[in-house]
This record gives sequence, structure tokens and C-alpha cells, in this order.
Amino acid sequence: MLVEVKVPQLSESVAEATLVSWHKKVGEFVTRDENLVDIETDKVVLETPAPFFAIGPWYEDFSQTTDEEVCRLLETSRVISGSAGFPHDRDVVVSAGPLRLPGHLVVPTAPRGIVVFAHGSGSSRHSPRNVQVARYLRTAGLGTLLFDLLMPEEAVDRENVFDIELLAVRLLAATRWLRSQPATASLPIGYFGASTGAAAALWAAAEDPLVDAIVSRGGRPDLAGARLGAVVAPTLLIVGGDDHAVLRLNEAAAAQLRCEHRLDVVTGATHLFEEPGALEEVADLARDWFLTHLRNRLPELNGSMPS
Repeated sequence: MLVEVKVPQLSESVAEATLVSWHKKVGEFVTRDENLVDIETDKVVLETPAPFFAIGPWYEDFSQTTDEEVCRLLETSRVISGSAGFPHDRDVVVSAGPLRLPGHLVVPTAPRGIVVFAHGSGSSRHSPRNVQVARYLRTAGLGTLLFDLLMPEEAVDRENVFDIELLAVRLLAATRWLRSQPATASLPIGYFGASTGAAAALWAAAEDPLVDAIVSRGGRPDLAGARLGAVVAPTLLIVGGDDHAVLRLNEAAAAQLRCEHRLDVVTGATHLFEEPGALEEVADLARDWFLTHLRNRLPELNGSMPS
């Protein structure tokens, strides 16, 4: 039986169409809704099922999208992605003695502070979880600096990964670097640390009283040891409720802190906060902590900074 196959009506803006490939050979059987041919235009690629009638019946709502709705959706995407056309959004190189550590700095318009990320063991400035949290913090008007605490050749040595003093020295170098940059020199600074990076953040903050706030995500604050009692920056410890061993370590570390601090448990979350909504809860807690505690204290201290 012969069946007439019609190409679907193309848009008036399409100048031409090209038949790319046939899915059936002469003599083969064809079933209903089976694709017969691919047609490529300068707009879209069409697949023509057998038989094909129209696009309309496949839509519940075929009304035209308004310009206002398109603008609203684009604005929503812009805010969620954290790419709001920031005036300072660039790759940077952080000087740490003879080393040049790669990083990425983003400073929004009228920033309320800047958060330096200290990643955990086996991670880098590209950590997807830290990148997601940083993106969220930027929507609240906070600048972010993500940088590599270790060079690639250093990171392969596990002793370096757990050398908290070394990581803290690198974090302090990044802090001094930020204070030397025109866009960030006067901004209050907070630390966001994960895993061993949290211990480095606490160690560094014990050395630098100008750090205004610390947030630890699934961190190992216990590795900061005796430095915990010297921290003055308000500290938030966030731990997954199902990360039992790390929760016990955080409870013990919290007992050694003399500064304002709080331990928040994300119910049902494990160490990496991979459960639905867990990392979003971390980001909410971190945002609120930083917005509450980051404040410009530099003028109060007459510009004095630790060496």
C-alpha cells in the first residue's frame, strides 16, 4: 500500500531545508509514529514521523510567549546562575611567596563583603559544591574568591593535603592579596572551609583577627588543634546529620572555641551533602551567617593589619 508522506509546514523565516537522512529503505515496513526522515533547516532539526499531521496537537498550551515573560525567565536564570554581569569577574593569580596560585575572583556591585573558599582534601577551586555555594552567595551581594591552596604537583602528596599549617599560610597569603587589590581592599573578609580547608580557615583566622566570619561545611575543625581557642571570628559549623563521625569531631571542636559559634546539623545529609536540598540548606545558612557578621572593621582598627 502506498502512503503519501508530507513534510511539516516550515516557518516563514526558514529559507531552505535539507534532507539529511532516511531511516527506512525501499520495501521496509513502516509503523505509525515511526521516524522516516531527518530534515535540517537553519533554525532546527526536524524528525518526520509516519504519518505526520501537525505540531499543535502535542501542546496543551499553544499560545504565544510574550516578550515580558521571556524577559522574566531570562532574569530568573541570570539571578540563579549568579552571572549578573559583575564588574569584577576574572581569573586571577594569588601570590604566596614564590608560588603563583590560580584562582577566580568575582566582586558584585556594592559588595557587602568577600568570602574566601578553602577547599577540602582532594579538591580544587573547581569543586562543584564550593562553586555552587559561591554562586549562591554572590546573589546576596557577597564577593567570592576560589583559589587553589596547593599546586598540582603538591596536591598529589597526601601529607600536603593534611598539612593544616601549610594550607593556613596559603589562605593568609590570599587574604593579604585581597587587601592589596583596589576592588577588595576595604571589604570585610569571611572564610568558607570544607573538610581540611575548614581547619585551615580556623588556623588562619587565629592568626588574623581581622577575619570577620567563618563557615565550615562538613569540616574537620579538630585538625586546627590548639588554635581553636585563639579564634575570635564568629564561627558556624555545618555538619550532615548522617555524617556521624564528623559530627562528633565538630562537637568536640565546638567545645574548644571561645568565640561566638554555632553548630548546625542538616538532617539526613551525609558528608558531601549530596542529598536533595542539602547543599541548598548549607548555602542558606552560610549566606545568613556572613550577612550577619561581615562588617567593615578596617577603619575601626586604623588600617592596621597583621604581617
